[in-house]
Amino acid sequence: MRIIFAGTPEFAATNLQALLNAGHDIIAVYTQPDRPAGRGRKLKPSPVKALALEHNLPVFQPLTLKDPAAQQELNALEADLMIVVAYGLLLPQVVLDMPRLGCINVHASLLPRWRGAAPIQRALLAGDQATGVTLMQMDVGLDTGAMLLKTHCPITSTDTSASLHNKLAEQGGDALLELLPRLAKGEITAEPQNEAEATYAAKLSKEEAQINWQLPATAIDRAVRGFNPWPVAWFKDGEEVIRVWQAEVVHETEALIETETPRNAVAGTLAAVVKDGLIVACGKGWLKITRLQLPGKPQMQVSDLLNGNPDRFTANTDQQQVFQ
Repeated sequence: MRIIFAGTPEFAATNLQALLNAGHDIIAVYTQPDRPAGRGRKLKPSPVKALALEHNLPVFQPLTLKDPAAQQELNALEADLMIVVAYGLLLPQVVLDMPRLGCINVHASLLPRWRGAAPIQRALLAGDQATGVTLMQMDVGLDTGAMLLKTHCPITSTDTSASLHNKLAEQGGDALLELLPRLAKGEITAEPQNEAEATYAAKLSKEEAQINWQLPATAIDRAVRGFNPWPVAWFKDGEEVIRVWQAEVVHETEALIETETPRNAVAGTLAAVVKDGLIVACGKGWLKITRLQLPGKPQMQVSDLLNGNPDRFTANTDQQQVFQ
């Protein structure tokens, strides 16, 4: 089949690499325009564009696919199929209808759960036990198309958005390789999504990542993992913003052994400073912060920070000072 691939970030590049490794005929690559990046704000190509150029593939970067000239350019490619993975541009109906077999999308959730921009993070934040990848026939709705194939991926207690991203990117590539031969032979039956089960995965914000110490430790642990690597969970110690890269729920017995702080400690109280972390009282339970980032500094293990600066944090058994 003559395939157009449309995608932008690393997740999409992993899928494109799988297609190239398998020898599929990628006749063109569509990706977002180059964006300023780094301190110099120089234009930087997307991961998909960089990979496409490595393989000498034609690259198209229209600002919009609503432009008639861009539509005419795409139609002239006479593709059998267009594969869309985290492209970032809306495809109007006229574009969806151009390839002989239409357009299919690789979405990082078990649709209809977590339609939208941040499905990986929302699955983690919600405490889902599993996620996966759904390949669907695209329509003009937001991730509403009929489903063609699904994969399954358990979510472990140590998964972050970064680790899940990598697992699902690999699953997406494998799923495409399974789907394409069957699609070409007409062996796939599309399954409509159940609208009653649909949930929406809204975009993340830095404000949302502020830790709410009133929540249970288990929920804060999920937030730390869900907001890693962006926007990164954070709290305020006085006027300083401290980012939390890694934490773990602490069993109450361990917490009470390490500190004299009572069970009803004010949420946010730094209950104990131990060799490998900071134990903080939560709305329910205790959280040990094991990796953090001070303002203007690189992230580091708490154990390393304490070795070099043992007085940076002091447990507040009188509960007069709490993290915000």
